[in-house]
Amino acid sequence: MLLGAHVSIAGGLHRAVDRGLEIGAETLQIFSKNQVQWDSPPLDPDVVARFQRETLGNELGPVSVHGSYLINLASADEEVRKKSRKALVDELIRGNVIGADFLILHPGSHGGDGEAAGLERIAQGLDWCLNRAEVRRPTLLLENTAGQGQGVGHRFEQIRVLIDGVPKLWELGVCLDTCHAFAAGYDISEKGYSSVFDEFHRVIGLEKLRAFHLNDSKKEWKSRVDRHERIGRGEIGMGFFRRLMKDPRFVGLPGYLEVPGGLSAFKGDLKLLKRLRTGDRLTNPGYAEKRERM
Repeated sequence: MLLGAHVSIAGGLHRAVDRGLEIGAETLQIFSKNQVQWDSPPLDPDVVARFQRETLGNELGPVSVHGSYLINLASADEEVRKKSRKALVDELIRGNVIGADFLILHPGSHGGDGEAAGLERIAQGLDWCLNRAEVRRPTLLLENTAGQGQGVGHRFEQIRVLIDGVPKLWELGVCLDTCHAFAAGYDISEKGYSSVFDEFHRVIGLEKLRAFHLNDSKKEWKSRVDRHERIGRGEIGMGFFRRLMKDPRFVGLPGYLEVPGGLSAFKGDLKLLKRLRTGDRLTNPGYAEKRERM
């Protein structure tokens, strides 16, 4: 697995490259604009060219864009759905201009109208947006959710419904968030490792799994609460990540940290995951940091 993190673009797209190199990333996830505003300024061609040149020159890839948190194609509010469609089209086009490989999207919340209505709205919205954007890149990845509130996408079956609801001419994939899956009730543990991916393959198909969000969980299993924790310091523990880092099925896929603590936490957790990837058996999450001081 190629390892990286979600890094800030504050100061310009190229600053994400600097931050990625600082933490030892091999792949990058970014926002392409302010994630809590509907409107977005145009991309500066010179800044985009520099970003592409520096990601290529430093072999940082794949590059993924995380969609705005405002986008909710499942919303019961028609005006929100209209704004969400416009924003997703913009995200797809911006991702294409940047040269991103993937655009990762939270499915949305049905607002009280029920799971079936929410899933139908999302599928219709995705098809509309993909047709309107008219780009083949980035590939749109649906992220599984923790199941908080009225959100959909916390069960593999729901994600399968969305994939099947979009015409086959559009390629859709999945970004699996480990914290979200654990909170939603999947046995994200060393013992449950095989059964989780067997179920994913049975319901969705491992060929659809294109990226990971690598996060431990502050909350307990089945909590349906989305609270990320640093690797090995939460309820999931080290065993699952040890197996994941050695799994040959996921060689070449990007895995992004979204853990608390900023760049220093990213740097420490990336070192830990790289050691797991090479087979260095760690017994506690402070091990990597202690090794660095020796």
